[in-house]
Amino acid sequence: MVFEQLKDRAANAAAIGGTLKFVVDGETVHIDGTGESNVTTQEDKEADCTITVSQAVLEQLRDGALNPMMAVMGGQIKIAGDMGLAMKVQSLMG
Repeated sequence: MVFEQLKDRAANAAAIGGTLKFVVDGETVHIDGTGESNVTTQEDKEADCTITVSQAVLEQLRDGALNPMMAVMGGQIKIAGDMGLAMKVQSLMG
C-alpha cells in the first residue's frame, strides 16, 4: 500500500520543512514536515507541493529503474507548487 510505504520512509527521514501531497492513482498521502518530524496522513489537505504519479511509476522510481528528472520531463510525474520541496522527495524514496 502506497500510504504505508511513504509513511515508513517519511518517519525515518529528516523533516522536509513544508507540506507535501502525493496523489497516486487517486489515493492521497499528505506529509507535514513543518515540525520536528514528518507526519503522514491520508487527508486530502492543501500542501506546499503536490506530486501526481501512478503506482507503477512510483515503484519504478523506488526501485531505481526510472530517473526522477526524466519521469518529470516525460510527463509521468506532475508537480505543482514548491519545486524546492519536490527536490527533497528523493530523501523519502532512498
